[in-house]
Amino acid sequence: MLRAIELWRGGIALVSPFRTSFGTDTSRDLLYVRAVGDEHSGWGECVAGTEPNYSSEYLENCVEVISRFLVPMLCADSTAQSFIADAAPIRGNYMSKATVEAALLDLQLRDQKISLAKFLGANKTKVPSGVSVGIQNNLNNLVRVVGEYLAQGYVRVKLKIEPGSDIELVRTVRKEFGDEILLQVDANAAYTVADAKHLKQLDAFNLLLIEQPLPEDDLAGHVELARQINTPVCLDESITSLDTARGALDLKACSVINIKPGRVGGYLEAKKIHDLCLSRGVPVWCGGMLETGIGRAANLALAALPGFTLPGDISASARYFARDITPPFVIESGHIEVPNTVGIGVEPLPEMLANFKRTAVFEVAKN
Repeated sequence: MLRAIELWRGGIALVSPFRTSFGTDTSRDLLYVRAVGDEHSGWGECVAGTEPNYSSEYLENCVEVISRFLVPMLCADSTAQSFIADAAPIRGNYMSKATVEAALLDLQLRDQKISLAKFLGANKTKVPSGVSVGIQNNLNNLVRVVGEYLAQGYVRVKLKIEPGSDIELVRTVRKEFGDEILLQVDANAAYTVADAKHLKQLDAFNLLLIEQPLPEDDLAGHVELARQINTPVCLDESITSLDTARGALDLKACSVINIKPGRVGGYLEAKKIHDLCLSRGVPVWCGGMLETGIGRAANLALAALPGFTLPGDISASARYFARDITPPFVIESGHIEVPNTVGIGVEPLPEMLANFKRTAVFEVAKN
């Protein structure tokens, strides 16, 4: 039974700046939702940033939506499934919904004594780990950073790109490390369809994919781009639900999908998108949003599903944090082990949670 919802706030520094076409992050401002039950508690991590650049959602907006609109929907018998159904009239606000859903799901699975991986239908005990490399100040730094990650065992490299910092980056990495490494690029919607001829130069480098090259609402542009280039087009920001995923595939706007639970409203919707893609033979992979161990653990469970055939952005904790809020996830032989105890399989370390503040407690109405 659900007794209360708590909001926890804090921050954690990144081990190095992470630059994309949106800007540069040096730390994570964090929001966690804790669902408190009679015997157990469940945790959900909000993936929204401090500014509305990756998406229209941002952290303070999520606090407002969760506090004013989502929590009042809950009762003692609420489950992740009933919550998502009740929250359907709330337009958008996927990251807010996903945070509450994750906490409820963790709680109910702990009560049921099963893991999130088992609940979702995972068939793997470990998943291949890829790494996302932010835009570097110069090519020498890029080569050094990529080399260090490959030495750590990462099986796939993703390069962030933007206009003026793209073709030469890929050419340099291919020249330095060869054609055998799995390599892809992520534009974070930085280009327009008018750049198709320029982006076609990427065809020479045998990339796994180009991720979200155009603005999220330009499906027609992605259709046209996919016709003009041979590099597979993968959509990220454009995919916010099962319906948008189905539409993008029907239009042939992409041939690969990046599934981020926070972006699509939670793990239940992410599973539906996975199932759609699996039925159509469309490869998917799990993207990252600089999650700490709470979000990382849940993403590992999702990435262990059979349709996740491409390495995702689920890196070791040390990729981003000197010390994670949970016991750290480590990479071994290019893979990270999937938690398989109960719920998401991890909880915040008391000494790390002591650096956070419980900012709100909402008692849940009894039935």
